[in-house]
Amino acid sequence: MIIEYLLLGILSPIILNLMHLMVGLYVVVKRGNVLSLGFSALGFLTKSIGMIFLVYLGVSILHLDIKIFIPLITFFWFFTHVVEGFVIQHYMRENESEYIKSIQIK
Repeated sequence: MIIEYLLLGILSPIILNLMHLMVGLYVVVKRGNVLSLGFSALGFLTKSIGMIFLVYLGVSILHLDIKIFIPLITFFWFFTHVVEGFVIQHYMRENESEYIKSIQIK
């Protein structure tokens, strides 16, 4: 019973966000910042579908306790989502043109 909470509540959202992070880094580095913003919008949709599926799987199929499972999966999803945002922002700043860097207020 505990292993289901660990796999579905902790590891699944981390793996979901890691996969999205790897694709997001590829898009930033190879395709540029503008396309990366579009991918982030699309990523919101795909991660939402993934989270809905994981919650459905945990609650309806595996009958996990909602009071434990939902806070667990949402905490780890949100934490890794914030980390992903900072990592993508770092690579977007490295990918800025010199002109954009020169007109920014520091």
